[in-house]
Amino acid sequence: MYVVCNDHLEVALEEFIDTYEQSPDIYELNKISFTDWTSPHSCEFCEKIPRFLVV
Repeated sequence: MYVVCNDHLEVALEEFIDTYEQSPDIYELNKISFTDWTSPHSCEFCEKIPRFLVV
C-alpha cells in the first residue's frame, strides 16, 4: 500500500507491480474514507500532501 502525491504516483505504481506482479487499485484520498484508518499527512516519498492511495 502506498499513499502518494501526484509526483510520485508513477513510482508507487511501478513498485507495486514489481512487488505483487499485478495492477493495483488507485483511489483518490479526497473521495474515500475508512472508519479504522486515517491517511498519513505526507507522501511516502516526499513531504507533499498525498492525493492517492495505491493498493
